[in-house]
Amino acid sequence: MKIVVIGGTGRIGSLLVASLKGLGHEAIPAAPETGVNTLTGEGLAEVLAGAEVVADLANSPSFEDAAALAFFQTAGRNLLAAEAVAGVRHHVALSIVGADRLPASGYLRAKMAQEALIEASSIPYTIVRSTQFFPFIDGIIQAGSVGGQIRLSSALMQPIDPDDVVAALTDVVTGPPANRIIEIAGPEAIAINRFAEEYLSAKADPRPVIADPSVPYFGAVLDERSLTPGPGARLGATTVADWLREAIPAD
Repeated sequence: MKIVVIGGTGRIGSLLVASLKGLGHEAIPAAPETGVNTLTGEGLAEVLAGAEVVADLANSPSFEDAAALAFFQTAGRNLLAAEAVAGVRHHVALSIVGADRLPASGYLRAKMAQEALIEASSIPYTIVRSTQFFPFIDGIIQAGSVGGQIRLSSALMQPIDPDDVVAALTDVVTGPPANRIIEIAGPEAIAINRFAEEYLSAKADPRPVIADPSVPYFGAVLDERSLTPGPGARLGATTVADWLREAIPAD
C-alpha cells in the first residue's frame, strides 16, 4: 500500500515511515526538503498519485497565533483538495489531547481549525489526538523559566513515549478509517511541575520548580484534567520512570 507521510522527515514522521516500510508498505516521506510543500501546493499532485492513505504529521513552524492558524488552514485546504483529486481513501492527522478544551491557546485553536477542515471534507479520516511526548518536557521547562525561576502549572499531564505514538499511528494508518477522533496517551498521569522536578533531578539539575496553578500552558490556564485523555484512550506502555532511565542513563 502506498502511504504518504506529510512531515515524514520529522521526529515522529521519520519513525512512522520506517515502521511502515518494515511492514512492507511503500511509505513516502513528504516535506519541503523532499520537494513537497503543503503551503504552496508544490509537489502534492505528484507525491499523492496512487496513494491510498495520507498521514499528516506536519507542524506549524511558528507557535504565534496568527501564523499557526494560517499554516494549518492553508496547508489543510491544499492537502485535502489534492487528496480528493488523487482519490486518497484515508486521511490520518495527528492532533493534541485537550485541544477542544483550551480555546485561550491560539495554537490549539489552530489545531481545532485543522480538525474542522478534515471533518468537513469528503475523505474518510481518523484524527489521532495525542498527549504530550516525553521529550517535550525540555520545552515546557524553558517556557516556564522566568527570572531564574521555573514556574509551572500543577495540572496533570499524561506524557507518552514517541515509540508508543508511532505504534498507535502505524495501526491507525494501516487500518480502516474510523471517521472520528481517537485519543492516545501514556499509561500514567503526573502533575506537570512534578514531571519537571523528576526530570531535572535525573539530570542532576538543582533548579527548583515552583508549582503555580495560574501559570499558563502555551497561552492557556489549565484545569487539573485539561491535558488528560477521556475514557477509552489507547495507552502506551512506557512510564515516566521508564523513560527517564532510558533518556538519562545513570553514570
